[in-house]
This record gives sequence, structure tokens and C-alpha cells, in this order.
Amino acid sequence: MKIICIGRNYADHAREMKNEVPSTPVFFMKPETSLVTGNRPFFLPGFSEDMHHEVEVVLKISRKGKNIKEKEALRYFGKIGLGIDFTARDLQHEARKKGFPWEIAKGFDHSAPVSKFLPVKRFNDIHNLSFRLDVNGKTVQEVNTSRMIFSFEAIIAYVSGFVTLNRGDLLFTGTPAGVGPVTAGDRLEAYLDRIKMLDFRIR
Repeated sequence: MKIICIGRNYADHAREMKNEVPSTPVFFMKPETSLVTGNRPFFLPGFSEDMHHEVEVVLKISRKGKNIKEKEALRYFGKIGLGIDFTARDLQHEARKKGFPWEIAKGFDHSAPVSKFLPVKRFNDIHNLSFRLDVNGKTVQEVNTSRMIFSFEAIIAYVSGFVTLNRGDLLFTGTPAGVGPVTAGDRLEAYLDRIKMLDFRIR
């Protein structure tokens, strides 16, 4: 199982990070050891002093595919959930200044809490699906999937041209504006179409 993450897929987030809006999908990987399930707490690692939350819709791949055509992409996942792409922002900034890869800031252990998954057919239109993140009861990130730069189908088609997708792979599809730091004691609650999907603490 692998975790594939799409960066800069909401224009407002690209702008808040002072990045260009991409013309093709940008993706990176997290290892399997990043995965956290069951609403277990996230423990702040000692190597970062600026840990940020990034809530994202996550697709669970249901069949193997390579060079998938966009018009066929919806056949390759049947469940959808939410995840947090925790990012050590200080390490990311330092790596980018030096021109280094920044997996160190994204792929560390337990950096990808993921919710339960719900059948796609439960939702009327996954291309018009609202989701949000609350921190300590205050909404900090909120958007609709209609605001994505690259659709679910476009992402799957693009990524599968480089990397074979396998059953059980997870595809994080990008975060909206509003990313920010977390501290010990914070409570994170994430909602997909008003359904609570995540509820856990920062330790």
C-alpha cells in the first residue's frame, strides 16, 4: 500500500503558500508508516517546531491500473474519506531554500491520519462535495471539491501515467487555504458533507 498526495490542487492554498498555480498535477508520496487510523492521537515529533494541518479528501483505490484514461478513472475507486497531511513546515521551508526534496517534512511516521471510508454512492455528487476541518471547535479550513484545479479523474489519469495504482492505495487530493499550526492539546474534527469523519487530539 502506498499513499500518493496531490499538492497545490486548490488555487487559494497555492496563493497562501506563495506558490504558482500548477498547470499539471503535482504529487509526492508518503510511506505506509505515515498512516494513522482509528482516531488515534497525533504525537508532535521532536524534530519540528512548526507542525501544520492540511485536511484533504482521500480516495481509496479499488483496482489495479496503469495509464488510466480520464473517462474511465471513476471505475478505480469506490470509497472516499478524509485525511490530514501533517507537514513540518519549518523543515519544508528549509529544504526548499536549499533545493532539496522535502519528503522529510511530509513523509515522517504517523503524518497521515485517515478516517473511515464511505461508499461513493452515498453522496449525490462527489464533484460538488463540501468538507472542512475544525480545530478546537473553530472552522479553519472549508471548501467544496468543485474548487479543485484538477478533478479526481484528472488526478488518477495523470498519476497512473507514472505510477501503477494498486488496490488499497490511498490518494490524497489536495488541501484548501487555511492551513496552520497545531499544538499539544488541540482537538481536530473533520467533516465530509456534514458527516464527522475524524475526531482526534494532538499530544
